[in-house]
Formats: sequence, structure tokens, C-alpha cells
Amino acid sequence: MVQKILITGGCGFVGSNLAIYLKNDFPKLEITCFDNLKRRGSELNIQRLKENEITFIHGDVRNIEDFNEVGEIDLLIEAAAEPSVLSGIDSPPNYVLDTNLSGTINCLNFALKNKAKFLFLSTSRIYPIAALSKIAYEVSNTRFTISPHQTMPGISQKGIAENFPLEGARSFYGTSKLSSELIIQEYGEFYSMDIIINRCGVLTGPWQMGKIDQGVAMLWLARHYWKKDLSYIGFGGEGKQVRDILHIHDLYELVKKQIENFEVFNQKIFNVGGGQDVSISLQELTTICEDITGNKINISQVAETRPADIPVYISDNTKIQTICDWKPQLAPTDVLASMYDWLLQNESLIKKLF
Repeated sequence: MVQKILITGGCGFVGSNLAIYLKNDFPKLEITCFDNLKRRGSELNIQRLKENEITFIHGDVRNIEDFNEVGEIDLLIEAAAEPSVLSGIDSPPNYVLDTNLSGTINCLNFALKNKAKFLFLSTSRIYPIAALSKIAYEVSNTRFTISPHQTMPGISQKGIAENFPLEGARSFYGTSKLSSELIIQEYGEFYSMDIIINRCGVLTGPWQMGKIDQGVAMLWLARHYWKKDLSYIGFGGEGKQVRDILHIHDLYELVKKQIENFEVFNQKIFNVGGGQDVSISLQELTTICEDITGNKINISQVAETRPADIPVYISDNTKIQTICDWKPQLAPTDVLASMYDWLLQNESLIKKLF
């Protein structure tokens, strides 16, 4: 087991939760969380880290000199990112590229200097928009369902596998993460660095400060909780587009297995998500939010589809499940229930963020 871990993006939703889960399970671990606090609400996690005896360093992965504040490590978990799929599409791409690509290179060089293992949290958004839009699907009352009849490799009713086509545009966010994946593999090959790449689907859970373009499940629940309006955007405005969702603790259970047995997963890339069993459409998400909160809100319909929107994405977890016994445990209702409890307990602290 490793002893000293650096988590970049360590005050973000994913990084802070992974840090705290790890510290609770392995109290002797020395964990440092490194974050530039750009994401609104990330500053709220500083106290959580402190209460769990986790070191916080205010630093930016874009600035290599900021790593001088960090001591020796033997594992780097790269969770720093500009995660909005609209980044660079509705604004200049500098920040998303500098953070998600140049920042990853700085992290790689710091890990190499320390001869540390490297675990990269990538995204399902590395798959091209045009190819995802060509997935054949059927339309039911509440959702789009992947058809059993497909013409492309890497797609079945289980979802999207790692051999899905990669040719085409995918957003600046997805491109920066895919570029990082390629460079990480070069470090693994030519510097003999131990590396793991997890292509995560939609992650959610307590302490996520959801927005329209990232963290939609939390945003949907929070808007119902505070009785604020929402919109079904794109694909006719019916809310039938589908994603699989993965509770942050389910992701942690996989990361823990990977850390404990790094050699089993070394030099490999995995699709990691809720899969078919933990998938949900916006319509279905609305129903769960109404049931949990007891509130119904106004949801307008916007027929026009935005750039980078896709009708359906479900992670095919077959590859990861062939080498370990990991499987998501929390169903969509359980995921949303845990988030609702968090909203109840922290209402005054977080209301201004939603």
C-alpha cells in the first residue's frame, strides 16, 4: 500500500471525497490535496479536509512552481480539471486546455520526479460527438434506449466499450482529456511509470456543486428542493436523453481496489460508470426528484439541441469487471436519496451556490 498521496483538484467534488474516504479507511496515509479553488463552492471543502487531518495546499496544476510546496509522494491521483463540456465552445479555450492538458503534464513530471504511481480520472467525453450521435436507439415513454442493432464497433446494449471509435471532434474538454490520456501512456511506456486511466461517466453525490453543464443530477435535485425552474434542452425538449450515473462512493470503492493492487490494473484504460442498471433519463430524474422532495417545479421545453449534446451514453463496465469484482452498488433512487440528505443537512451553507 502506498503511504503518501497527492490529489490534484483535491478541493473539488471528486478529489475531496476520495481523500476523505481514503483517510477514513487508511488513517496512517499522508494525504495532500492541491487545488486552485476556482470552482465556486470548492472553498467549503477546506474545513472538511482539515477535520480529517488532510493537508491542503492552494496551488494550480498549470503552474509547475506551485508543486514546490508539495513533499515527497508515492501516488498522484489526477482529479484536477475544467469539467464543463461547453468550455472553449462558448468561451476562449485557453483555460480548459491549459488546465486539462498542460496541467496533467505538470502532474506527470512531478510524479516522475518522485517515482510515484499515477492514477488519472478521465471522462466518457473523450468519445466523439458525431459517433455517439450515430448510436441507434429506440424511443420509449420516458427515455432513449440503445438498440440491439448497431453498425459501429464498441457499442452494445451494455453501453459504450473502450474500443468505440475515436475519430472526430468531442469538445475542447474531451479533447484535452484524451490528449492527456495519450501522453500518460507515453510516460508509462518510455519512463516505465505505473499508470491507470479511468474514463468516468457522470459522477455525482454529496458535496457536488452542480451546474447546467456539469453535475446535472445534483443541480436537478437542488432545483426541485428550492423550487426553482429547469428546462429540458435538446432532442425535442422531452427530457428523454439518458446517462448512467455513478455515486462518488462507488467510484471510491474501485479506486481503493486499484490502489491496493495497482499491478493488476497497471497500464490499462477502463470505462467506469453506473452502467445500464444505474442509468436514468432527465424525465426519470424529474420523477425521482419529485418523489424525494415532494415538490413539482416548472420545466420548460427547448427543442433545439446544443453543441456537444448527445442522446444517450451508458458505460460498458465489462473490461473492468473482467479483472476485479467491482460493481456499482447504489441505484439511482439511493444515489439521489443520499444527495437529498446532504441538502437537508447543509441547506444554509450551500443554498447560495444553486
